[in-house]
Amino acid sequence: MTPERKIPERRSRKARRTRDTLAQAAFELVLDRGLRNVTVEEIAEAADVDRRTFSRYFPSKEAAALDSLRGDGDRINAALRARPAPEPPLLAYRRAVLDWLADPEAEAWHRRPRIFELLVVAEEEPTLYAVFHHIRVDAQEDSIAIIADRLGVDSRQDIRPAVTVAAGAGALLAAQAAWVRGGRPDALPERVVEAFDVLAETAGEAAEATEEASETEASS
Repeated sequence: MTPERKIPERRSRKARRTRDTLAQAAFELVLDRGLRNVTVEEIAEAADVDRRTFSRYFPSKEAAALDSLRGDGDRINAALRARPAPEPPLLAYRRAVLDWLADPEAEAWHRRPRIFELLVVAEEEPTLYAVFHHIRVDAQEDSIAIIADRLGVDSRQDIRPAVTVAAGAGALLAAQAAWVRGGRPDALPERVVEAFDVLAETAGEAAEATEEASETEASS
């Protein structure tokens, strides 16, 4: 490797460390003191950088505090890409989420220290929840692209990938909300299974209702 290539790589690693340090400082301060009692300046000071450096990495303290959750959407999408091609899309999405939850190296939310606390706070703080929503939307856009590729369709013309991801991500969101409100940090996997089971049952009922409606229309 040439010296010219080493310098950008060192800079990239340093930037990654700075970002991670800021995110960890925001995470801990928000949980220890509450979102409204923490300033951007205090986060920067805790990370031993100035306010301008903070702004190069994050637009807000909420974005910094939730930065550790961004990788989870990437992990779910990586698992989705790895699912066998013959699997129906919604089943593939469900199993990708379960793969993420079961992988000890992925450190899903119920395995990672204080993530449960963070999501409890996010439920209570509108600005934090709004940032969490944007993180989810970004991950879902990637999921739609993956499902479209699995189906061999253009998601701009074919609505199936977006509907599939909306259903699967909705089940995951419902499970996450029930988990947070239930007060049991270890219960996330069972909540996810429950949510996807309800989704499958509802989808089956919808299919039956559609079939009945079609038969009625055909006979009228």
